[in-house]
Amino acid sequence: MTESPDGGAKVPSRNRRRFPGISSRSYEHPADRSALVALRKLSGFDTVFKTLSGLLPERSLRLLFLSDSVRVSDQQFAHLNAMLRDACYILDLEKVPPMYVNQDPQPNAMCIGLDEPIIVVTTGLVELLDEEEMRAVIGHEVGHALSGHAVYRTILLFLTNLATKVAWIPLGNVAVMAIVTALREWFRKSELSADRAGLLVGQDLQASMRGLMKLAGGNHLHEMNVDAFLKQAEEYESGGDLRDSVLKILNLLPRSHPFTTVRAAELKKWAESRDYQRIMDGHYPRREEDKDTSVSDSFKDSAAHYAESVRTSKDPLMGLVRDLAGGAGDLGGKLRDTVFGTRPNGTGGQGGTNGPDDSASAGK
Repeated sequence: MTESPDGGAKVPSRNRRRFPGISSRSYEHPADRSALVALRKLSGFDTVFKTLSGLLPERSLRLLFLSDSVRVSDQQFAHLNAMLRDACYILDLEKVPPMYVNQDPQPNAMCIGLDEPIIVVTTGLVELLDEEEMRAVIGHEVGHALSGHAVYRTILLFLTNLATKVAWIPLGNVAVMAIVTALREWFRKSELSADRAGLLVGQDLQASMRGLMKLAGGNHLHEMNVDAFLKQAEEYESGGDLRDSVLKILNLLPRSHPFTTVRAAELKKWAESRDYQRIMDGHYPRREEDKDTSVSDSFKDSAAHYAESVRTSKDPLMGLVRDLAGGAGDLGGKLRDTVFGTRPNGTGGQGGTNGPDDSASAGK
């Protein structure tokens, strides 16, 4: 380890790029970025959420972690403290957030707080990951802090807890869960943003991939393979019929994080993009320019991203959406084929050819 130029934070001996004045817009997912830009432009937004801080259990959470977890420092979990300072140095986050290690066998990490972010990592995560994998995770959480995600994460935790308390009130739970569902959709996109921040900090794609694989399959790297893991994401996206597409949506709705294979595939795609290379070459948006960011341009970028996602997606439901948008001629036939997996010349059609299963059935 060597001292940083400011004489404070320690940085790893291997050379990695630093990004002075980098704006979080440089790595944020388009859907995440458009929402954040719009919220930051709202007059009185900060005042409203500072007022909310009196209602949210933030102070209680801070006291809880201070009293019942281990605060990372030069004296406690010194290696994690060095990684935290390094991540803040790389992303040029001036104030290093306090970080706590919490006893919990479930591998997890979070960045919460309204006034100031705090980072919490569980013992399960610390024991699961090696140094470079952990560096990417801490960079991920520092990315959340730089983007201001901690505020919305805290609100999401509060509302999720509130939903259980008002479940007995007619329509009360429905109203709260509608907000929670919308926040979860945003937060899933923010996780993709933070994964990118973790890569900018660690600058080791393989370490980021390993970390995600371990979150999915545990500490059994000798039994896992990155290429095979990524193929799972491709199979998940393109496999099945319309019924599977609906089940994917239902499985995803209660989650605050995207599925792990999807995160790995998304991160690899971004690492191979021109956007990532431009950042690594030193060409990125600066924090000082954030105030001049256009809300409409951010929404256009977000809309363009979703349009491209629909255009390139292999998911059966997205294929049906493309057909609808393109004015498909035989819409009824396409819907039948998508739902039931039949072919235009398959069973029930004139001159159709039975498949192997059909011929077997016909013999009974």
